Amino acid sequence: MTIRMPFEPRGVIPACLLPFDAGLEIDEPAFRGHLQDLAAIEGISAITVNAHSMEVHALTADEQARCMDIALDEVGDRLPLVHGIYADGSLTGARLARQARDGGASCLLIFPPNSMAMGGQLRPDMAVRHFETIAEATDLPLILFQYPLSSGLGYPVDTLLEVCRRVPQIRAIKDWCNDPLQHERHIRELRSLDTPVRVLSTHSAWLLSSLVQGCDGLLSGAGSVIANLQVALFRAFRDGDLEEARRINDRIHPTVRAFYDPPFLDMHNRMKEALHHLGRLPPAHVRPPLVKLPPAEIARIGALMGEAGLNAETVYRKVA
Repeated sequence: MTIRMPFEPRGVIPACLLPFDAGLEIDEPAFRGHLQDLAAIEGISAITVNAHSMEVHALTADEQARCMDIALDEVGDRLPLVHGIYADGSLTGARLARQARDGGASCLLIFPPNSMAMGGQLRPDMAVRHFETIAEATDLPLILFQYPLSSGLGYPVDTLLEVCRRVPQIRAIKDWCNDPLQHERHIRELRSLDTPVRVLSTHSAWLLSSLVQGCDGLLSGAGSVIANLQVALFRAFRDGDLEEARRINDRIHPTVRAFYDPPFLDMHNRMKEALHHLGRLPPAHVRPPLVKLPPAEIARIGALMGEAGLNAETVYRKVA
């Protein structure tokens, strides 16, 4: 019988990494260990699989199913699993949604189709139909992944609100709009809908500011390394302890520099190197078109982990 835990998207939701061996095949033992590390962190709400952080663009549907099986086997009896749906075609997205549902996912994270970048912002009916097609394939709650408008893949606010009205299975958005003004508008207007929609921030480079604006939680690949710090920050702000929130944010800041400096596309590559430096993953390998980081950058990541107070003993440990 497939395990599926009930889930309402809120709180701290790390998006896990996917280790590969030197032949660029999935390193199942390392992946299992990584999942166990994350699941042991007190205070997280769920774990996301098959998203950007796992290089989902480079995974086949069969590999995604295998990763879901492993995640369910390792942590599915303790935490809900959010499954990314990364597909250019809506029918392919629907097939992946059914696969994820049958595999035990509790919630789906829906990426925008890359074809939207060619003018889809002028055709809001495309976004509506994409989500309707996926929603028709499953009864699972959905999280809409909101990209920056400048990418061509972000949904204008009016489109975003219309999609959420038309597809009531959307319970939250993962907000990566990269614009504080737009982020606050999302929070205010999505909450004002007849069926309110939560906002999960993925603005890890300015997380404290995002929490101040009132988001309901965070869903981020940085949680693969610093979920314990994210939990501590989220709790401090929730409890009204701004001094403690600032203290935790100061610890997080070196990891922002390590992960999110240009080029942005290397962020999860860098997270793998960080966890290798911290003794939690084997040597980091990424699938093309990503490439191995240069030695000087790898050394810089290690130094910045030290600035954040992270080492083999403190990574993943409850923050004092």
